[in-house]
Amino acid sequence: MANRFAPAQSTVAMRRWGSPAIVTLAAMAALTVLTADAAARQARPAPPIEATALRDAGEPIMAIVSIKSQQVTFYDADGWILRAPVSTGMRERETPAGVFAVIEKDKDHHSTLYDDAWMPNMQRITWNGIALHGGPLPGYAASHGCVRMPYGFAEKLFEKTRIGMRVIISPNDAVPVEFSHPALFVPNAEAVAAAPARAERLAREAEEAAKTAGEAKKAAAAAARETASLTASLRKLEWLKTRADADLAFVDKTLAAAKTDQAKARTEEQKQKTALRAAEAGTQLDTAKADAKSKLAAAAAARDSAKAAQTKKADSAKAAREAKLALEPVSVYISRATQKLYVRRNTHKLWPDGGEVFDASIEVPVTIRNPERPIGTHVFTAMARNDAGLRWTVVTIDKGDDAKDALDRITIPKDVLDRIAPTALPRSSIIISDEPLSRETNYRTEFVAVLNNQPRGGFLMRRPTVDVPVANGNDWGNGFSFFFQRNWSSQPGYARPRAGRYYQPMQQRWW
Repeated sequence: MANRFAPAQSTVAMRRWGSPAIVTLAAMAALTVLTADAAARQARPAPPIEATALRDAGEPIMAIVSIKSQQVTFYDADGWILRAPVSTGMRERETPAGVFAVIEKDKDHHSTLYDDAWMPNMQRITWNGIALHGGPLPGYAASHGCVRMPYGFAEKLFEKTRIGMRVIISPNDAVPVEFSHPALFVPNAEAVAAAPARAERLAREAEEAAKTAGEAKKAAAAAARETASLTASLRKLEWLKTRADADLAFVDKTLAAAKTDQAKARTEEQKQKTALRAAEAGTQLDTAKADAKSKLAAAAAARDSAKAAQTKKADSAKAAREAKLALEPVSVYISRATQKLYVRRNTHKLWPDGGEVFDASIEVPVTIRNPERPIGTHVFTAMARNDAGLRWTVVTIDKGDDAKDALDRITIPKDVLDRIAPTALPRSSIIISDEPLSRETNYRTEFVAVLNNQPRGGFLMRRPTVDVPVANGNDWGNGFSFFFQRNWSSQPGYARPRAGRYYQPMQQRWW
């Protein structure tokens, strides 16, 4: 009952106190509101702004997008160089968090998904439609899954980046931290120095082998044509000899059946002529066979020579590709989901409908201690050379082990290390993750991996890349022989539930 009357009692009291009291109370209330607003403003982080490092900037090696802070930061070998606000995907069209790389650049891109929408200075990171590009920034996440940057910033940035630049999209703020560990690649200075000359020499040898193989193929084809004609002549001579023998046998029967001396004389004369034809046919056949023997042997030798030249051409081309790839930074992806290690390098071969082709020649099992336990997602990047070989950083975007413990749990096969480490270059990277590779990882991408414990609306709403080529078990021919398949299967052996589509494993082949 007392509560019910409390407002009335307060009103009476107010009347007794008079207007000064009312003014005082109103002032106190206003002060309280102002104080609360000030506290809220103080607690709210300042909105991100465009910034440029006060030093000479090098080439961008990586970009880190923070979905939480709506900010992108670009890093060169010595630290951050450019920073700007962004607008990532809105609710149910969220920008996927994960690990990507720039796979195509288009100065004046227009969307094929959204009514020809203008996306200037577009830098694609997946073929299903996720990209960095210039666009309006309302101050909050508002895109359909892409990362919008200020128009002027995107334009200024466009010429500075290259295909293959790492793009990390983190749910929270993340920065590269200096890092060292025995498992990271330590290049051999002599191997690195010798690599360009070796690549040039092997390229010349591959060119010479291809020329020799072409000449041997022509010679074998000419010999095959000659032997084909010779074989036809032999078949005709054999038929003539067979017919002459049959005619002679018939005459013998006729002679045996002759009743009169006159018939016998005529048949005997016919037999002599037929026997002469049969003998001539036999002589011609024997001569042709003797001649054909040497020519058939020469044709067989030409075929064997062409086959050997083709094998040498393939081996030389493979060695030349390996040597050329050794001049490129290498990317390694280790997945706890699949218990496998994957290797990619950019070939810089242009694909007709856009992008560049990435070599994907190594896929091997890898040992991960306690594979049932989360390991996190860590991106180790070789930023520059130093006295020890390479200076590394690490960016962690998904919690699990810390970076050191994650590397401690993994044993990289020695033969893989022997192929990669001696010529490892700055911009090389090792990615360790709980995640399988996304289905979007294909011959025209570097690694694409998304965090499945984060919203992926902008990724899932798009149609996946179709007709994704996968390496077969044979050599790549000119470097890019593929078979196509539409149906991708999930990877086994992963305890954590996984939604979405996964990368189809390739059969093992060393590049």
